[in-house]
Amino acid sequence: MIVLSLVKTKGVIIKSIDYKENDKLIWAYTEEVGKITFIARGAKKSKSKNLSITLPLCFGEYVFFKGKNLYNLQEGKILNSFQGLLNNLDKLTYSSYICELIDICVQEGEINKLLFRDFITCLYLLNTDAMDYELLVRAFELRLLKATGYGLQFDNCSLCKKKIATAEYISLSHYGGVCIECKKEHGLHVSKAAYNALRFLNNTPMDKIYRLNITTEIKKQIERVTTFIINSNYSKKPKSLEMLNYIKE
Repeated sequence: MIVLSLVKTKGVIIKSIDYKENDKLIWAYTEEVGKITFIARGAKKSKSKNLSITLPLCFGEYVFFKGKNLYNLQEGKILNSFQGLLNNLDKLTYSSYICELIDICVQEGEINKLLFRDFITCLYLLNTDAMDYELLVRAFELRLLKATGYGLQFDNCSLCKKKIATAEYISLSHYGGVCIECKKEHGLHVSKAAYNALRFLNNTPMDKIYRLNITTEIKKQIERVTTFIINSNYSKKPKSLEMLNYIKE
């Protein structure tokens, strides 16, 4: 008699591909087992119970059993389909981007409940009209960097460790601000306003970042910092924002 090991967890569908004739191969980011790959039997069929619960961005509660190599979906229910994200190009692009970041930056089976909570919070906030989507995504990038070992330090010089109030240079090899006395190399010059905004985004709960009001130029400086670190430290470069940036230009 074979006893199946069942796992029940909340999760978000981050991507899927067709698999065999009627099935789908799904990647999800979950609370209890981290990022996983699973098979959803019959999910390609229009009348399948697994169709709606395996759509991209769907946040649900799922039950899996572990097969020889992959998880298999047994059942699930939708907690939030986030379908409102699909009706706005900016929202859709940014939500696709943070899903792509999870796929690229988080290892299979790596559990981080705090990052999962931040991920869900970011999706819920993107699904509203309450704040600047771009700043929200920058705040999530900073949390993802911290969770995966590349977090930036803003309160102390990343070289000499002396406490600093602000800075105008960020070391990209030591991941943080550089004081006036230390050597400036392998990094980026930023304005004090951009540095302080980065620290605010890094330290402030995501549902409170609407308090930050900054110029387009400062936003560009912040993006340059996070983008460089993300593109330099993970196995792949995210592509989701390229079309949106092209359209905005």
